[in-house]
Amino acid sequence: MNKYELALVLNAKVEDEVRQAALEKAKGYITRYNGVITNVEEWGKKRLAYEIQKMREGYYYFIHFEAEPACPVELESHMHIMDNVLRYLIVNDTDETPVAAPEAEDTAGSDESAEEEKAPL
Repeated sequence: MNKYELALVLNAKVEDEVRQAALEKAKGYITRYNGVITNVEEWGKKRLAYEIQKMREGYYYFIHFEAEPACPVELESHMHIMDNVLRYLIVNDTDETPVAAPEAEDTAGSDESAEEEKAPL
């Protein structure tokens, strides 16, 4: 199973009960497709970077879960048509160590030839 994170922005103009119902519906979709929710972070009401559907604020939630690779695909298809969801993003949250950058090659020889080409005749 892979680790994923669902970033969810919900409409700030609806009542708390409607917003909680939308959050529970999203969590229900995760469990329906054999996902296991590990953590839910509620960031609360925040100002949006830009206006979405004539709204300037939204409620932010981050749901961490583990699931098979088919789960995010199914989840996106349901998130796309849910009411009160302004934006969503599902990212793979695996903790992989970054690959080290290759060492820089010695380019001293190529710099000298470049300087020779620039010298006036």
